[in-house]
Amino acid sequence: MYYLTNYSSPIGDMAIISDGQSINRVSFLNQKYFKPSLVDEISSEDDLEIFAKAKAYLDDYFKGLNPEIDFKLNPHGTDFRLKVWKLLLEIPYGETVTYGQIAQKISPTMAAQAVGGAVGANPIAIMIPCHRVIGKNGDLTGYAAGLDKKIELLKIEGVLDTGD
Repeated sequence: MYYLTNYSSPIGDMAIISDGQSINRVSFLNQKYFKPSLVDEISSEDDLEIFAKAKAYLDDYFKGLNPEIDFKLNPHGTDFRLKVWKLLLEIPYGETVTYGQIAQKISPTMAAQAVGGAVGANPIAIMIPCHRVIGKNGDLTGYAAGLDKKIELLKIEGVLDTGD
């Protein structure tokens, strides 16, 4: 059984899915890959402890803080995708890396495009920081929820100038 709760962020409404013990998905509504393929049965639930922790994390994140994840993340994916997502967790708050840099950590012959597919399929937005991955020339490429959201997340972290 999986559980769903909604979260209203300053840059768009989100859905959080949990198996009751860990977070399995955090998505902006209507983003690419939003439909949860991992769930057969899903129940709306707002009072799970894991949801309270996830929402507190997101509240702090959107305040511009660098919160710690003190709960379990359990994304579902292939071994390759899981390896890439684990590397995403190593990207420090307020910093970016390129697809090519991630590819080189996996294998000297790994193509950046292969990493791009895994990054784009990341099911746990923000907490697994795929928004911190950029193109080789610093280009802001791809984000399942849209480049506008990627830009806002990077502004929150101080990577991009807010124009103020």
